[in-house]
Amino acid sequence: SIRIDLSKFELSSENKRILRKTEDLDLTIHTLPYKNYTWEIGKMGKDFYEQKFGDGTFSANKIKELLTGKRDDFNRLLCYVIPNEVRDLSEETSSELTRNSKGVKLSASKDPSTSLRSAQDDNAVGYCIAVETPEILHYSYPFYILHSTYTNLGMGMMLRAIAYAKEQNKKYIYLGSFQRPGDIYKLQFSGMVWFDGEVWRDDLEELKKLN
Repeated sequence: SIRIDLSKFELSSENKRILRKTEDLDLTIHTLPYKNYTWEIGKMGKDFYEQKFGDGTFSANKIKELLTGKRDDFNRLLCYVIPNEVRDLSEETSSELTRNSKGVKLSASKDPSTSLRSAQDDNAVGYCIAVETPEILHYSYPFYILHSTYTNLGMGMMLRAIAYAKEQNKKYIYLGSFQRPGDIYKLQFSGMVWFDGEVWRDDLEELKKLN
């Protein structure tokens, strides 16, 4: 498990570069159960985990269960929106973002049962299922449109979650595990510490050797 001690976190030049490149990305926080859940959210999550980690990693039904059921663990949904972007999750364009040339918002829903939807979700390009307490934010299950025209989306999402946690005067933000070579990007943040099974440590070079 890895976390950031937010009292020691400061934006690096690379962090600032990512924030500039994703300056249109907005974050809103919602309490679970999420009343605006639609099938597109579950599909986005399923497609993300399937493409990143293989078939059956995270089903759309499991995502729906986490977002709509009453639970004692996860209690927040972080919603990431790019104004004027519309996500289309039809089979032909499931991983593309399209922009209406006249600036008119198009409905992304192909399901007549979900015709009443929020403009925010039509424009959402990513989400993260999370846990929030007065002292911590646990950035648990992020997912987003992988092959969008919007670069650095995943890092932009994570940085906004870190900034939110710091602004809310939380002590820590947890960023999950460090098990795969692809997790190396998590170590770029100042204030990072990791749990060795007994104590929290700040020796990141030692952590890299274990990956």
